[in-house]
Amino acid sequence: MSTNTVDVVLIGGGVMSATLGTLIKQVRPDWTIEVFESRSEVATESSNGWNNAGTGHAALCELNYMPEGKDGSLSADKAININEQFQLSREWWSTLVERGILAEPTSFINPTPHMTFVRGEENVDYLRRRYELLKTEPLFSDMEFSDDPEKIAEWVPLVIDRRAKSDVVAATRSEAGTDVDFGALTRQLFSYLEREGAQMHLETEVQKLKRKADGTWDVHVRSRNGYGTSITNAKFVFVGAGGGALPLLQSSGIPEIKGFGGFPISGKFLKTSNPEIVEQHNAKVYGKAAVGAPPMSVPHLDTRIIDGKKSILFGPYAGFSPNFLKKGSWWDLPGSIRTHNLGPMVKVGLTEFSLEKYLVSELLASREKQMETLRQYLPSARTEDWEMVTAGQRVQVMKKDPKLGGILQFGTEVITGAEGSIAGLLGASPGASTAVHAMLGVLKTCFPDEYTSEWENVFKEQVPALGQGLNGRPEAAKASLERTTRVLQLGVEAPAETAAVEA
Repeated sequence: MSTNTVDVVLIGGGVMSATLGTLIKQVRPDWTIEVFESRSEVATESSNGWNNAGTGHAALCELNYMPEGKDGSLSADKAININEQFQLSREWWSTLVERGILAEPTSFINPTPHMTFVRGEENVDYLRRRYELLKTEPLFSDMEFSDDPEKIAEWVPLVIDRRAKSDVVAATRSEAGTDVDFGALTRQLFSYLEREGAQMHLETEVQKLKRKADGTWDVHVRSRNGYGTSITNAKFVFVGAGGGALPLLQSSGIPEIKGFGGFPISGKFLKTSNPEIVEQHNAKVYGKAAVGAPPMSVPHLDTRIIDGKKSILFGPYAGFSPNFLKKGSWWDLPGSIRTHNLGPMVKVGLTEFSLEKYLVSELLASREKQMETLRQYLPSARTEDWEMVTAGQRVQVMKKDPKLGGILQFGTEVITGAEGSIAGLLGASPGASTAVHAMLGVLKTCFPDEYTSEWENVFKEQVPALGQGLNGRPEAAKASLERTTRVLQLGVEAPAETAAVEA
C-alpha cells in the first residue's frame, strides 16, 4: 500500500471542490492538490446540468427565501442575504472570465428572467406585499409586478394561454435572473486546476478518512478499475462529495459531525425540447408550495440551456431511494445511522408529517396527476410533449436540536473540524449558486491567519463586494451589476441555441 503526501485533497468532482481548489490556486499556487472522484468524469451528480434546476439563486423569484410570518409579516433579510451571496459568485466568475480561466460566458451562464407566478386572492396579496418590500432594495430594483393577465402573457405567453378567465393571478419579473449550467462551470474550473498541476484521480473511491498523530489525514482510496487500494496523506481535506459527504465525515471521527443524519430525496422533472413550446417560453417561473408541503417542493417552470441547447423543465416531483448519490448504494441510508444521530432522525420522523405525506403522495401520483400539476402553470400542456427525467439525489440534513431533539434542515451546512484540517458540505439548495461564499467561508475558518494576513486582499481584488456587501451601498451595487452583466454577457436575451464552448 503506497503513501504520498500533498497539501490539499478534494473529495468529489463537483462545483464545490472545483471552486475551493481554484480559490486556493489564486493564493497558494505552490500547494499540491489531488482530486478524487468515484466516477469516470467530474460533475456527474448534483453539479450535472440535468441534475439541478440551474437557477442562479438570488431570491428574485423563490418565495421560500421570504416566508410570511404567522402574523402576516414579511422580512426581506433572508432574500437580501441570498442575493448578496450570489453576487459574490457573479463577481468571481466575471474575474475568471476576464483572466481567461473560464471560457465564453454563454458556455455556462445565460440571461433568463426570474419570475414568480401565483393564483388566488390571498397569494396575489402576498406577492404584491413582497414586491412592495423588495422594489426599493438596490439588488431587486428591476423587479416588476403585475396582476394583469395580458401583461403576464407578454412575459410568459404559455402561462396564460388557455387559462380560465376567472383565475385571479399575479406575477413578478426580474430580468437580472440567470440560468447556470453548473456542470459546464465545474468542468472548466477543473480543467484550469489540471493545467495548474492538480492531479485528478477519476474512478477512484475514497473509503475512509483517518487522522494521524501529527494532525494530517490519511485518505484511504480504492481504484474502481481494480488497481487496488492506496493512501494519500494530506494536510487539509475537503469533502465535497454531495450525498457521499456524510458517511465520509462520519468515518473521520470528528466530533462536529455527531448528531447529523441525512434523508435522501430523489428529484424528477418533466422535460420538453419541442421547439414550438421552447421558443414561446423564456423564464424561470417559480410558484408557491402547496399548504403543508416542504420548501423543496416549490414548483417551477424553467428555461434551461445545457450544452448549448434550450429545453424547458417543470418540477420537482419527488421520489424516494435510500441512495445518497444518484449512482450510490441502497445501503447508504441505513449505513449512515449511528447511535449519536439515531435520536434526531427518529424525532424528525415523528414530527415531519408534512414531508412524509408529501413523499407518499408524490410516489403514488399517476402520470395524469403529474400533468395536472404542470397544467396549473402551463394550461395548454400536452402529455405527449413531455417526458419524465430523473434529476439528482438530495440528502436533506437532520441534526440535533436542544429544544426539539431533532430538526430537518432545508439548506446547506458547512462542517469544519480538527483545528481546521478538514471541512465538508452537507445539504442541497441554494448550494451551487453560493459556492463562492461557502468556500471563502471554509478558507476563512480553516486558515484564519493566512486568510486575514494575506489571502483576503487577493480575494477582494477578484470579488470586490467581499466583506462589504452591495445592497447597503446602492452605487456599489449598480457598478457591480453593470460590470458582471457586461463581462458575463447577461444584457441580452440568450438565443435558442448557443455554442457550447469549454476550456
